[in-house]
Amino acid sequence: MCGICCVITLSSQHGLHDSFSKDVLSCLRRRGPDSSQQLIKTVSDLSYKCLFSGQVLHLRGLMTAQPLEDANNNIFLWNGEIFDGVHVGSLENDTEIMFHRLTLCNSESEILSLFSSLRGPWSFIYYQGSSDCLWFGRDYFGRRSLLWQFSNEVERAVCLASVSVYSESDKQWQEVPASGIFKIDLKDCATAKALSLSLFPWKYSCTEKTGEEIFTNVLDQVSKGLPNHILVVANESRLCLTAPVIPLNKTISEALGECQCTNVSNVNNTVSVETLQAFLRVEHKKKLVHQFIDVLSEAVKKRVLALVRDEDEKRRDPPSMSTRKAHVAVLFSGGIDSMLIAALADRHVPMEEPIDLLNVAFTTKEQNKQKCASKKYSDQEVHLDLLSHQESCEVFDAKTTNEFDVPDRITGRAGLKELKVLNSLRTWNFVEINVTVEELKRMRQQRISHLIYPLDTVLDDSIGCAVWFASRGEGFVSNCGELKPYRSSAKVVLTGIGADEQLAGYSRHRVCFKNYGLEGLNKEIEMELDRISSRNLGRDDRIIGDHGKEARFPFLDEDVVSFLNSLPISEKADLTLPRGLGEKLLLRLAAVELGLTASAILPKRAVQFGSRIAKLESNSEKASDKCSRLKSLPTDEV
Repeated sequence: MCGICCVITLSSQHGLHDSFSKDVLSCLRRRGPDSSQQLIKTVSDLSYKCLFSGQVLHLRGLMTAQPLEDANNNIFLWNGEIFDGVHVGSLENDTEIMFHRLTLCNSESEILSLFSSLRGPWSFIYYQGSSDCLWFGRDYFGRRSLLWQFSNEVERAVCLASVSVYSESDKQWQEVPASGIFKIDLKDCATAKALSLSLFPWKYSCTEKTGEEIFTNVLDQVSKGLPNHILVVANESRLCLTAPVIPLNKTISEALGECQCTNVSNVNNTVSVETLQAFLRVEHKKKLVHQFIDVLSEAVKKRVLALVRDEDEKRRDPPSMSTRKAHVAVLFSGGIDSMLIAALADRHVPMEEPIDLLNVAFTTKEQNKQKCASKKYSDQEVHLDLLSHQESCEVFDAKTTNEFDVPDRITGRAGLKELKVLNSLRTWNFVEINVTVEELKRMRQQRISHLIYPLDTVLDDSIGCAVWFASRGEGFVSNCGELKPYRSSAKVVLTGIGADEQLAGYSRHRVCFKNYGLEGLNKEIEMELDRISSRNLGRDDRIIGDHGKEARFPFLDEDVVSFLNSLPISEKADLTLPRGLGEKLLLRLAAVELGLTASAILPKRAVQFGSRIAKLESNSEKASDKCSRLKSLPTDEV
């Protein structure tokens, strides 16, 4: 994880630091606490100036400060992880590897070929000294944040940064679209005294669309919202990047559900583990589940092993389990997505190393506390009849409930029990992160709102706040029955985002299926991944990165996405089945096969409801409404 920033100005009157405030630098430094430096490049004969700023969170190989510069005036800023496609040795740093590979490229097509080969999240800024060109962009899914801001026609400047700061008086920042990579010919722009961007879009290698159709569609999308004086054009050679995943299989089987219904008819499609076990007695289904587990397990493995571990800890003899620190954490609600990730992480994280399970809860409003306690969470949303009677009584004992016993806390504790059964030798740090209304308001104003920006809806606020407090990792862990203060040391945070989008996990998928059938559901699933960069990933990267930690997304591993894209929708979900069973069916079957039971049939519960942050605000708000709490905030405390 790194904080990267570049300011380009074509105007001698416009200073580089005018677009690079101390507040932005503070945000960038929190993303990269291990190194921070700047480099200024002035090309006097062409009248343009560049400022490059790099902040580094050291995770792999030798510590490598940014920006990198070579003897040929090439400059490189990298915020990414290479998990495959380009070889990175265990002691090597991927920033240096990428810079070296880029400097060997002699043409645009070679640069595109290099980025097309990468597997893993990335954003980058590359100044090519020999051609006076600036290249930049985000990976296919947009898993790393990159924003841009354009000044007016007189100032003629552009700023690129991993994160920004909201100000009412400031020019609007926007997320750089994850539509491809961009190139600015600074020599041409300086001569014309105008900014123009060339786009190199993504396309499937086997796409049926012609090149011109791709460019027309993408250029229209990218240009929306940009100032009128900023021109985005197709690159002259009409070159494209090759998408790292295969297209979605939209096949709809005529015999949908025949074998499934036959095998589960004896349990009446009830929401139970027995129903899922009946599916697993189908040989084809069981084989498919094992293939899914294998590809997802490999994705988790890459993400928990690709980081530097303390050599002193490795050499300690004998190892002290109680003093080991966690290097990997999971955003953990006890739901099916986080349970599966935690169970697979357990396969690959060294046994002597703890895994932190980060579970966040927000206190309810004063007037709701008594009401919530009296309900004992018996409503359908959080009812856990899937637990044994003894466990259910223990979890819902009124004596143990308090203002932070929100739905996700309850399912989280139940999930912890399941994980301990899977591996009792592992130290599972269940971190209870409790957030009061006062702290929520304070930190939203000081930090979180600026990280969510430029997104601005009620949903962004709820999810952004929940993820920020969860990933900070400050809470309590149980030690011999006593809760003690704890702060997670893990630099890698695994999150389950991408599962619902690909496996029909949202309630809107059921609505779509009811209204438009499988064909409509396929279109919705396809749209989910197309927009995930702008709806979720840039925001979550900025939020988690603010703690000097790196978000990693196993469900968005390229091999996982390609595997799921290869399957017809009927193999991934069956929305004719009840809630808690039909959505994310393939995921639930994988959970049962791994030995998880209670969590395998938990219905989807969004973090804003499970953590109860949504209960703290106005009940009349809609998720898509502009959030007034994210506006008119001071920047001097950032």
